[in-house]
Amino acid sequence: MAKRALLFPGQGSQYVGMASDLYENSVEAKEMIKTADAALGVPLSHIMFNGPEEELKQTEYTQPAIFVHSVVLASLLRRLDFEGAAGHSLGEYSALVACGAIQYYDAVQLVRFRGQGMQQAGTDFPGTMAAVIGLDRETLENICKEASAEGIVQCANFNSPGQIVISGSVSGVLKGMELAKAAKARLVSQLTVSGAFHSPLMQSAKDQLKLKLDSVNFYDAKFPVYANVTGKPEKDKEEIKQNLFLQVTAPVMWEDTIRNMIADGFDEFVEVGPGRVLQGLVKRINPAVVTSGIDKFADIEKYL
Repeated sequence: MAKRALLFPGQGSQYVGMASDLYENSVEAKEMIKTADAALGVPLSHIMFNGPEEELKQTEYTQPAIFVHSVVLASLLRRLDFEGAAGHSLGEYSALVACGAIQYYDAVQLVRFRGQGMQQAGTDFPGTMAAVIGLDRETLENICKEASAEGIVQCANFNSPGQIVISGSVSGVLKGMELAKAAKARLVSQLTVSGAFHSPLMQSAKDQLKLKLDSVNFYDAKFPVYANVTGKPEKDKEEIKQNLFLQVTAPVMWEDTIRNMIADGFDEFVEVGPGRVLQGLVKRINPAVVTSGIDKFADIEKYL
C-alpha cells in the first residue's frame, strides 16, 4: 500500500489564468476564491485569472494566489487519502491548512501579510538571490562564509543535490556567484526576485509576522507537516507557529525534508498547486519514488 504525501509549491509557480478553470467548474472552488477576495479586500481572483503578469509577480499577490490555488485543489481532493504533507517556503502554509493546523480564512490573510512584509523588506533592504547548480552543500556554505566579507549572503534553499539557492545583499550574492564560478559550478544564475528571501535581510518581515502569528488560532495538525526549518515532521501547534516565524530568515531544507519523508515510508508524492517544480526536485532527490501533480480541474477528475 502506497504511503502518500501532498507537496505544495512556493513562489515562482504562478501563471496568469491560474485556478480559473477551478472557479468555473466547481461551486466549492468559486466560494473559496470569493472568500479569499473578501478576506483580503482586494480582487485577487481578477489578478490570478487575468493578470497582468507584472502585477501577479508582486510578492504581496503572488503568495496568496499560489496559496489559494493550492488550498482550493486540496479541498476538492478531500477523498484522496494522504498521511503527511510539506510545502516549499510559502507552500508550508498550504500544507498546514490541508492538515488542519490553520483555518483557511486566517491563513489567506497571514500569507498576504507575509508577502507584503517580504516585499517591503525587499524595498527597504535591497538584496538578490542566485541559483547554483553543481556544487555540494559544504562547498557552497564555505563560499558564502568567504563572500560574507563583501556583504550578507547565505544558502537560502537546499532544493536537491547540487541545486542550492543563495540569498543576501547584492554585493554579497555577486561575490558568492563569482566564487561559485571559480569553484567550477555547472551553472550560476541570478534570479529575478523582489528581495533576498530566507536571509537576514528579511528580519523586518519576520518581526512583523510574529505579531500576526500570535493573533491567529493554531491547532495541532491531523497529519505530520514536515517543516522547512528543520526538515522534520511536526504536529504540535506551538512548534508549527514557531517554525513559521523562523522560516522567514532561515534556509528551506527541502532536500532534507524529502529524504526524511522517504525514510519515514512515504513513496508517493503528489504536488498540489500550480506548476511542476517540486516533482522535478523530488525526482532529483530520489528517482525511485512516484510523483505526480494536480494543477487543473481535469487533473482532479483523473484522481477521483
